[in-house]
Amino acid sequence: MEELINQYRYLVGGYYGICFMDDYPLKEYILKEIEDTIKAFEEIHAEEGICFLEEAKNVKDTVSEKVKLQDALLVLNRIEGPMDLVFMIKERLKKYSQK
Repeated sequence: MEELINQYRYLVGGYYGICFMDDYPLKEYILKEIEDTIKAFEEIHAEEGICFLEEAKNVKDTVSEKVKLQDALLVLNRIEGPMDLVFMIKERLKKYSQK
């Protein structure tokens, strides 16, 4: 059960991580694809007794931008997202290692 919750959290975190990428012109298409992946995950695991809405709110409110961006890399790998976006996220993450 904990593994499913963690998978869901990184999907949601990845969604919010992509939301930070305002300079990516096709952001809306990637967000839609991630949204569809999240909905499919929820449907598959609907009977597991997980409160998905609560978990998503928790991720949105408590997870740092850095972790959300790292989750975005995981999600982009899962959905075979565009490499140019991956590079943009990695570049943005570099600012956290410089602090």
